[in-house]
Formats: sequence, C-alpha cells, structure tokens
Amino acid sequence: MSDNAVDGDEVAHVADLARIDLDEAEVERFTEQFGEILTAFEALDEVPETERDAELTNVMRPDEVRECLSQEEALQNAPESEAGQFKGPKVS
Repeated sequence: MSDNAVDGDEVAHVADLARIDLDEAEVERFTEQFGEILTAFEALDEVPETERDAELTNVMRPDEVRECLSQEEALQNAPESEAGQFKGPKVS
C-alpha cells in the first residue's frame, strides 16, 4: 500500500464525525497508525481460499413450548414497573 493511503484531512474528518478534537500531532500519529492498519489488512489478500462445507447443520435443540411466568411473577423483582411493563430510565 502506498505511504499516502490515509491523509491527515481524512483523519481530521473522521475525528470530526466522531466529535473528537485532535491536535496536529495527534492527527499525524493517527495517520501513521491508520496506514499501518491498512497495510496489515493487505496480509489477508495472501490467505488462500478454501473450499466451503457443502451444507451446514443446526446443532441447536428444537424449541419446546413450556409454561411461562405470569406478568406479576415477571415484574415482582423489577425496581419499577408501570402499566404492567418494566420501567427504565429515559434515553435521549
């Protein structure tokens, strides 16, 4: 891979999208690191392809219908419930 696979502008753009403030030294360091990561991924191109198994088999047990908890039993240990449902904190 060429030395300029990733440039500082791209690193700064990604940092901006992630809402991360980077100074010039950090941008330069991450540019080098991203280049090294991309070079490491080139090694995957050298991995030989293999034949796939013809068919996969399911090793999980079949589902079984069993008696379940009542609504009251399910909610008995909940810190808070409202209208028969678990109540949790608001997520904004």
